[in-house]
Amino acid sequence: MTQIVLATHNPHKIAEFQQIVLRVRPDFEVIGYDGPEPVEDGVTFAQNALIKARAAAAHTGLTALADDSGICVDVLGGSPGVFSAYWAGHKKDDAANLDLLLDQIGDVTDPHRGAHYTSVIAVVTPEGEERTVEGIWPGRVATEPRGDGGFGYDPVFVPDDDTRSAAELAAEEKNAVSHRARAFEHLQPILAAL
Repeated sequence: MTQIVLATHNPHKIAEFQQIVLRVRPDFEVIGYDGPEPVEDGVTFAQNALIKARAAAAHTGLTALADDSGICVDVLGGSPGVFSAYWAGHKKDDAANLDLLLDQIGDVTDPHRGAHYTSVIAVVTPEGEERTVEGIWPGRVATEPRGDGGFGYDPVFVPDDDTRSAAELAAEEKNAVSHRARAFEHLQPILAAL
């Protein structure tokens, strides 16, 4: 079994990635990262994903995966985007981020609440090979949170062609169609070549 390290301390992301990876690559074991968190000072998802993957590969000596992702709301010009985790301030607070987003677009009517999740996954080998892939999950922002699953903005993100929020989807459903799953589809040939 090939070990790869996922450059995050977020247990939700680790569990989600383990399910996604195992579904398509049962010979890969995704392990969590216990090293120092680098400063994510990139201005794009790709830059931040590479910063995290480089740090994890250097710290562990293993091939590293890193995801940088967020919700991009049309009427906010694509924001929160790369600032999704810190939208309400420097402390990562999912509830505060969600409340602020809903407050900011509270008067926006449904046809104009378009949004998408973006995920960029970076893979960095200990030898310094680097690649990034992107996945997009289109949808809209609901007017109020619904559901107990997922994390982050999932309670208000309603995927296209569904009436349920991402937090109302079973984990298996979400992990089959999410932005991370879509990015991982593009990542498979890269991992196969490792």
